[in-house]
Amino acid sequence: MAAGATWPVGAPGVVVLPSGRRVRGRGVRAGAPPPELSPDVGFQCTWERPARQPWPVRWVRWPDFGLPLVPADARAALREAWERAATERVELSCGGGNGRTGTALAVLAVLDGVPPEGAVTWVRERYRASAVETPWQRWWVQRHR
Repeated sequence: MAAGATWPVGAPGVVVLPSGRRVRGRGVRAGAPPPELSPDVGFQCTWERPARQPWPVRWVRWPDFGLPLVPADARAALREAWERAATERVELSCGGGNGRTGTALAVLAVLDGVPPEGAVTWVRERYRASAVETPWQRWWVQRHR
């Protein structure tokens, strides 16, 4: 993937943030994307170490239905994802692409200017209605200002 390329609008899982940055959410259990839709970098929010991919992956240790094991690391990773999304194809993923991925997308929306109290609704309208699955995940999004 050439540096400076971003996701095509309308590609599966692509969310356009208010600034115009594009990020993709995906569930890793759905299988690898086709080569033409490979990310430049992935941020995988899972309990288990990610499988080797043809692109670099930053692992955020995060149990299913829970919150990141090391919140400061997760915040740093999500800030990095947001910054890189200005010029690269950034992918956020978890097992199913709903709870942890949705929570991560909501945090990126907050970093991009969406008010924390509205970020979950914002992501559910633009990504998946099932995004951000637990009250704890909603609480964590609302703590990002």
